[in-house]
Amino acid sequence: MTPMIFSAGILLYRRAPAASGGPGSLEVWLGHMGGPFWARKDEHAWSIPKGEYLPSEDPLAAALREFGEEMGMPAPEADYVLLGTFRQSAKKTITVFTAETDFSPERILSNTFALEWPPGSGAVREYPEIDDAGWFSESAARTRIVKGQLQVLDALKVRLDGFR
Repeated sequence: MTPMIFSAGILLYRRAPAASGGPGSLEVWLGHMGGPFWARKDEHAWSIPKGEYLPSEDPLAAALREFGEEMGMPAPEADYVLLGTFRQSAKKTITVFTAETDFSPERILSNTFALEWPPGSGAVREYPEIDDAGWFSESAARTRIVKGQLQVLDALKVRLDGFR
């Protein structure tokens, strides 16, 4: 039996300015997954900044660490709250923390991973874990985020709708 993989991440959100003076539309911060498999994909090729952690680690500390590694800078100072733990696949769960903030880095400088590409070629190259990142409206995020994380967007929407 394959052991469960634990992952932790951060979903930042903000409200875009509203033209009519009411509450603005929801936007979320997502990163585009790096490497040759995702290079020419946009739909369902984006993710919240996240990474694996050991069961003995604090999930929030792991989420903050992974955000820093994938964005190339620390997560913004904010009041992070637990959004929930979600089964992303049969073998993986993701614990997600969320915060409202207007994060605006000048650039993204992700850590890298080594990969033999093309497979079987013997050529090993380094690729960034995240090769782009940005703010997306809720509707745009739903077409871009990996399908296993759609439930995270749903949970954020429920949480925010409950606080109105």
